[in-house]
Parts: sequence; C-alpha cells; structure tokens
Amino acid sequence: MTEKDLSTTTEADLGYGQILAILLRRRFLFLGVLASVVAAAAVSTLFKSPTYLSSMQLLVEPNYQGEQDAGEQSAFSASEPSQTDYATQINLMRSYQFIKEAAETLQPEYPELTPREIQSSFTLSQVVEDKVNTKIFEATYITDDPVKAQKVLSTLQDIYQAYNLEQQNLRLNKGVKLINSQLQTALENVTKTQQQLEQFRKERNLIDPNQQATALTNALNQVEQEQRATLTQYQDMQARFNTLQQQLNLSPQSALVASRLSQSPRYQTLLNELQKTDLDLGQQRVTFTDADPRIEDLVDQRQSKLELLRKEVAQILGDMPVNIDTSGENLLSEGQLSAVDLNLVGSMVEAQVNLASLSAREKSLIESRQQLRNQLNQFPGLIAEYDRLQPEVEIGRSVVEKLLEQQQETSARLSRGGFNWQVVEAPLIGAQTGPNQKQDLLLGIVAGVFLGGVAAFAREAIDGVVHTSDELKQQVAMPLLGIVPELPSLELDKSFISLPFRKVEASILPVAKSLNWLPFRDAVDLIYKNIQLLNPNTPLKSLTITSAVAGEGKSTLILGLALSAARANQRVLVIDADLRRPALHEHLNLPNEQGLSRILTDRSVSLKPNRVSLSGLRIDVLTAGSESPDPVKLLSSKRMKDLITMFTSRYDLVLIDTPPILGMVDAVQVASLCNGSILVGRLDRVTQADLTQAVERLSKLNLIGIVANGSRSHSTPYTPEINRSGLLLAREFESIQNN
Repeated sequence: MTEKDLSTTTEADLGYGQILAILLRRRFLFLGVLASVVAAAAVSTLFKSPTYLSSMQLLVEPNYQGEQDAGEQSAFSASEPSQTDYATQINLMRSYQFIKEAAETLQPEYPELTPREIQSSFTLSQVVEDKVNTKIFEATYITDDPVKAQKVLSTLQDIYQAYNLEQQNLRLNKGVKLINSQLQTALENVTKTQQQLEQFRKERNLIDPNQQATALTNALNQVEQEQRATLTQYQDMQARFNTLQQQLNLSPQSALVASRLSQSPRYQTLLNELQKTDLDLGQQRVTFTDADPRIEDLVDQRQSKLELLRKEVAQILGDMPVNIDTSGENLLSEGQLSAVDLNLVGSMVEAQVNLASLSAREKSLIESRQQLRNQLNQFPGLIAEYDRLQPEVEIGRSVVEKLLEQQQETSARLSRGGFNWQVVEAPLIGAQTGPNQKQDLLLGIVAGVFLGGVAAFAREAIDGVVHTSDELKQQVAMPLLGIVPELPSLELDKSFISLPFRKVEASILPVAKSLNWLPFRDAVDLIYKNIQLLNPNTPLKSLTITSAVAGEGKSTLILGLALSAARANQRVLVIDADLRRPALHEHLNLPNEQGLSRILTDRSVSLKPNRVSLSGLRIDVLTAGSESPDPVKLLSSKRMKDLITMFTSRYDLVLIDTPPILGMVDAVQVASLCNGSILVGRLDRVTQADLTQAVERLSKLNLIGIVANGSRSHSTPYTPEINRSGLLLAREFESIQNN
C-alpha cells in the first residue's frame, strides 16, 4: 500500500443528513453570521430614503414586416438591420448618446443631474406575456423626486421620437443610393455580356451551339445506322456470290466468257461443224492411216474450221481480258453451258456488280461519319463558352428587373423607417416604491442563511478533524472493524428540551461501569467478531491496540475486547505496554509497583498477571509497572519478544495497550512482535493528517483495521439512540450506578 493510496479519499456528494450535521457542528458561526446580516439589513432599511418610480411603454415595430415575400433578399433589406432584432433596439435606446442628450435638456431645471445618474436609475426591458416577448418596451426611472422621474422619461420620449423621424429618411436614402449603384453596375455587366455573346455568334456562325450539336449528332447516328445496314447487305451479297461461284466452279471471268460464247449462234454452229469433223476423222482413222489422202483431207478441214472458230471467239470477246488459250484445243470445251448454268452465271454477275456498289457506298459512309465526328469534336468548347455567356445575360437581366422593382418600392417608402417607436403609455408622476421593510428583512434573512451556510461549510472545509465514521472510511484504505458509541456521562441534563447551542457540564462514566453499558458492549462484541472473520483459518492470538494521539479511548476498547473474548470462553491476557504514562491499572484499581517494566529489567523476577473479574468474567491483566527511563530499549529487547511468545502459547488472545503511535516508536516496536494491530480513532478529535500518518506507519507492519470511537449517532434497532438529553438513557445510567 502506497502513501498515495492512503492519502487519497473518495469525496461523495453531500446528503441532507451530512449538511444538517455540518450546520449543527458550526451552529455558533452560522447563527452569528445570520444575525449580523439580518441586523445590517434592518439598520439599512430604517435609514433608507423614499424612492419613486415612473414608467412609460413604447411600441417598437418593424415597418417592413410582411411586405416582402419569405426568403426574398433585396439590396434594401440587406442594408437594414434585422427587423426582429429587438435586443439591438434595446441597446440602442439605452445608449449613452440619448442619456447625455436628456441630461443636457434637463440641465437648466436640474443642474445636479448627470448622465451617469440617469443611466444608473433608468431601465428598459421588453414586456413578456404568457412567456412570449411582445413588441412593447417598458422604460422605468427611479429617483427620490416623483416629478423628476416623470420629466426624465418625458424627455427621453421626445428624444426617441425625434431620433426615429431623423433616421427614417437617412436609412432609406442610403438604401436607394445603394440600389442605384447596384443597378448601374448590373446594366454595365448585362451590356458587356450581350456584346460578348453577339461576337461569339458572328465568329462561329452559330445561333445556338446546343441545337447545332444535336443536329450533327442525329446525322452521325443516321450515317452509322446506314453504315451498319450496308455492311449487313454486303455480307449477305458476298455469301450469295460465294455460293454461286461454288455451284459453277468457275471464276467470275471464266463464267462471263463461257456465257458469251454459249449465247453466240455462229460460235455454236462452227463448234458443231468442228465437232462433226472430229467425229468423221475418228471414224476414218479406224480404217485408214494418217497418210491416207482421206485422213489428210479431214485434218485440213478440221484445221480450217478451228481457225474460223478462233477468229469467232476473238470477235465475240473483243477487248475483254480473258485467260483462255485460243490457240489450242481448249476452244472445244468453252461456250457449252446449259440454260441453268447461264442463269447461274447471270446471277453471279449481278451479285458481283452489287458487291462493288455496296463497297463504294460503305466507303462513302465512312468518310461522312469521319467528317461529322470532326465537326462534333469542336462543339464542347463552343458549348462551354456559350453556356457561360448565355446564363450571364439572363441573370444580369433578372437582376436588373429586380433592382428596378426594388427602386420603385423603396421610393414609395421614403416616409417610413426600419423600426417605428410609438408611445403606448406616456410617463406619469412617479409612485413611491420604497423602502420596503418586509422585503429588505426577508432578503436579509435569505442572504444571512446563505452567507452563514457558506461560512459554516468554509470552516468545515479547512477543518482537518474527522467527525463521522464515513469520513474515517474515506480517509484511509483499511477495513473499518466497527463503531464504538460515545460513552455516557455521570451528570445528565434533566430538561426535556435541549437547545443545540446549550452546553452541559458532565464527567465521563468510569471505565468499569462503561463496560456494562449495553450499546458499548454490543459494539465491542461486533468488533471482536469482525476481527475473528478477518482470519477464520489462522486466528490472531496477539493484537496491539494503539491510536494516533493520546485520548482516543484505546484503554477502554482493549478491556471491552478482552471481555468479548472472555464471553467466547477464550483465555485472555491484557498487557499495558505504555511504559511512559501507564493508566490501565488506574481504570481497574490495580497496584502498579510490579509489572511489565520489572519483568523486562530483572530476568530473575517472574511475576504473574493479575486476575480481574469484570461483569462476571475473568481476564488476566499485566500492568505496566513503574515508569522506565528508556522504554524503547525494554520494548525492543529479546526479553520482550520471548515474553510475547510465552504469553501467546499460554493464552488464546493477548491484547497489548501501547502509547500513541505518533511522536514515538513504542507502538511500532510492540506491533512488530504481534500478529496484528488495531488503530483506534476518536471522532471529533483525531485529524485527517494524524490518521493518515498513523495508518502509513502501521500498514508497513500488520495493521488489520480501524475502530471509530466516540460516535454520537450510532444506534441499532435493538439499542436506543445515543442522546444525552434523553430520559431513557438517563434511567439506564442510574441503573448502572446502582449496580
């Protein structure tokens, strides 16, 4: 556990009980401050001079409200202050210029009147009805002269109305002037933009680039559509041409030649005669040889007819380029197409012509499309420039039209201002308002209660004393073993009424009789049980009971714990280790000549503890003995350690009473020899600093918890609340004394 952990406390919000407890503790300070403030208020009220109040009401209403469409912003309205800014109007009417002018006007009649005096006594506020601000302002003036109060407000009324009339024309003239300057600028901008647009149309030879671009786009789409249709037709025709060519198994040129030859009658006649000659020649060669005259004659005929056929072919084909060999026997196989083949040749020639036509059309469409695209590429820049110029012209015209309308509207309002200040109620002779003794005394009481509370809480804030068990728990980070009630007194206040500031002289009840007091006994039994629960498996057999400073009640607590252990059938030994100022023997009326100091100084001495009977229970007590010149030496000796070891082996519980822990090392030395240590703190006496310092020292050893002693509010449902003025408690004390 660190020092920071010990010094850190958790501050909880104050409850009503805590507040009342603080006020009760600081009652003398609280009542003193309250009485002083109330007395001062009463004296001040007696010597106050009478005061008189005069008032008037003004209607402050914007003239232009509702005359413009919602959301419409004009140059005139832009030059005006906010039409609903009533706070600005209030500040304007309170301004020093009006106050000064009123003081100068009233100077001949009231020479002692100054602007500062008017400003301090003059108030202006907006009238509120049903939590809604109205347009009516109420002005009041308080002074010791009722006529003077009326005249001051009347003068301010005249000043307000004169100022309102003066500002009307000035404000609106500024608005008209601004409109005229804006109108001139708008006209110049419109003229300049129109000239730029006109020059653009002349240079580009365009009226509207958007329409022109749309037309070109439509034309381009149409050309592309025609191009796709032409391509489709071309592909269909090419497929038909290829099919016809496969059926004829001829090239287009060969098919054309064969078609012309097949359609020539002369060529067909010559071809038939040549074929007939070839037939006769074949028949003769079967019988005769080539040397036979008849064979030779047929050969000559054939050659003659072949020459005629060749000439006929040349005449039929003319300049037509052909790949036919007309010098050989190939002419016999040409020009013999059937009617079906001739039809196919015609269809193929027609398809070839159509293909050439479609190809030419496609080239033309490609050129047209490229031209249209080139033209369209120039239009984005033209459209951008046109779109910049055209809106500027339209906006400029719109601005000019609006400015002209506003100029006409503003000219019609020259007799009116932004806000109109009208008198609703004129000021009257002042009515007496003070002094109000009841109100002043009530305010004095309220202020006294407040200041008294502040003084009480301020005193409480700087007070370092721990007053309640809750403060004790917040101050240290250790378990709170229990709360011991404040011990009763022998002499009690017999009156039924106990005033909070009344003191009662009483002496504390002797320890022997306090041990029989039921609330004390129950509280100590609970503490002893909590100690047992801290270490249920390993009981603590030796405990040091100490406190931060003297007078904390540790001796009484140690006897109470001894009796609680004895009631639990424990063998208990109580040792008084306070060798400086022993007191335990006095509480128990025991001799102190022989005790702990004698055992520690003389090893040959073997003293037995005193057997004491309290409340029908027996405990052993070892007194401190005579005072020693060097108690630290005795308590830190090996003899002391051996004694503690011996006693813990013979007894179930050894309780050791030590001096306070602050300022001396006795308690720390004894605590180092025990299984645990308990710190006792008396409420309303121990300070937070002492408590923190004591816990810091013991926490390094074996501190198991803290006991809050002297609680004035500790009670349970089965024990009466501790109240010094209660009859029940007085009777209980009387019964204790009789026993």
